[in-house]
Amino acid sequence: MNEFINQALVFVGATVLIVPLFHLLGLGSVLGYLIAGIIVGPHALGLIHEAESVLHFAELGVVLLLFIIGLEIQPRKLWSMRRQLVGLGGLQVLLCSLAFMAVGLWYGLTPLAAGIIGFGLSLSSTAFALQYLMEKNQFNTTFGQSSFAILLSQDLLAIPALAIIPALAVSEMNGNEGPSMKTLGLFLAIVVMLGLVSHFLIRPLFRLIASTRTRELFTATTLLIVFGVATLMMSIGLSAALGTFIAGVLLAESEYRHELEANLDPFKSLLMGLFFIGVGMSLSLPLIFAQPLLIVVLTLAYIVTKIVMIYGIGRVFKLNRDNSKLMSLAVGQGGEFAFVIFGMVASMQLAPSETLAILTAVITLSMALSPLLNLAHERLVIKCDVAPSPDYDVITNENP
Repeated sequence: MNEFINQALVFVGATVLIVPLFHLLGLGSVLGYLIAGIIVGPHALGLIHEAESVLHFAELGVVLLLFIIGLEIQPRKLWSMRRQLVGLGGLQVLLCSLAFMAVGLWYGLTPLAAGIIGFGLSLSSTAFALQYLMEKNQFNTTFGQSSFAILLSQDLLAIPALAIIPALAVSEMNGNEGPSMKTLGLFLAIVVMLGLVSHFLIRPLFRLIASTRTRELFTATTLLIVFGVATLMMSIGLSAALGTFIAGVLLAESEYRHELEANLDPFKSLLMGLFFIGVGMSLSLPLIFAQPLLIVVLTLAYIVTKIVMIYGIGRVFKLNRDNSKLMSLAVGQGGEFAFVIFGMVASMQLAPSETLAILTAVITLSMALSPLLNLAHERLVIKCDVAPSPDYDVITNENP
């Protein structure tokens, strides 16, 4: 208990001291959380040592964020985005995966290792991108919706990836294969079940709880639904965040949608901040200091390659230059799912551990640079994507 309180004091103290300072400097809260994590982490002051356990707990913030996003997107709106989801998002993952796979092959990796690592590098950070878009009130813009389509496509593609990659990693010890078509079938069954439960059970339950006028009971019920769906998804080896997003979409037409958002927002904000602190803590400063030039060059090359490719894909899908550019900046960083991919590659022993450590540092550093790139664009680019104000009507004097 004493250790828990001390850790809570460190997290809250670092947040209160550092994040407001970054807000005043116009750098945004995400970068503030990252710097706070680096400072209190094991490679700086060493006040907190277990970055991995912090990240696992703080991933609940990503789960809540996706649930709240789902509440804002009705099923009809999601269906209307099918062209962006399949085309824009699918093409982004495919082309970026092939590009990074080609680099891996050039460096001597096997086709299997290069393909898996390339897929991991093609993914973006849902937590970073959505937090930035919502913080800037840009989620409902053209590029914001396109960015969300890419992020959602990546999460949807993570389902077959989670099924296929373990299946490729056949263990020499027990010969078991990872989940495959059975997992996909279970996922579809859960989605159908969630739709039925949402309509016939959850909505009447919310009406009953609302009649008691006990707010904490309403909040507890909402958390029970979110964590229940997350647990159900994880039990079959799939993404908890994607499952809660689907649950949110199914409740998007509920009359209690706004109350659900209001009750969950404080939990989401605190846990998301903790997640970014955990990412900052996991940044390996000794590795960066040991090979600073290599890691910085690789990080910049990675970000530039991804931004250029996403910009080009945006132009193919008829987005104008400004929207394509803003979209590429929003989702041009690496994603936390790459850490899971690299862990699988390490367990399969398909790539050297030093290579995977460098790539992990590159992904983390790309997340840290993402807010700075967006800030630099806001400060340095004069041309803004703002519609010109219409001229006022001129009233002529018709009196003689």
